[in-house]
Amino acid sequence: GVGMGMTAPVSITAFPAEDGSLQQNVKVSLRIPSQFQANPPCPSDESIKIEERQGMTIYSTQFGGYAKETDYVNYAAKLKSALGSDAAYRKDFYFCNGYDPPMKPYGRRNEVWFVKE
Repeated sequence: GVGMGMTAPVSITAFPAEDGSLQQNVKVSLRIPSQFQANPPCPSDESIKIEERQGMTIYSTQFGGYAKETDYVNYAAKLKSALGSDAAYRKDFYFCNGYDPPMKPYGRRNEVWFVKE
């Protein structure tokens, strides 16, 4: 019953298949605003879970526009290529992040994050 508004980024945990495409299994995460973090309201929908994301070091790339799945897959491939074989990062998932509301037509920000091991 508490409205918290939208926060950024909207973070989607993507699980890549062998060919680099994304599996249909994804997890969408929203940041709880600061004033609610100490005592977040209980979700009324049992499919919504509150979890604490631990600190992490990431490798990241940024791009603009209205991001689609193919954009995230392509930029993940570019990031993988740029990192080469020496960088140690989680290969079983990565984060696709969007920072802007749908009605913002220009100057949009999207990122792909690989979590450093």
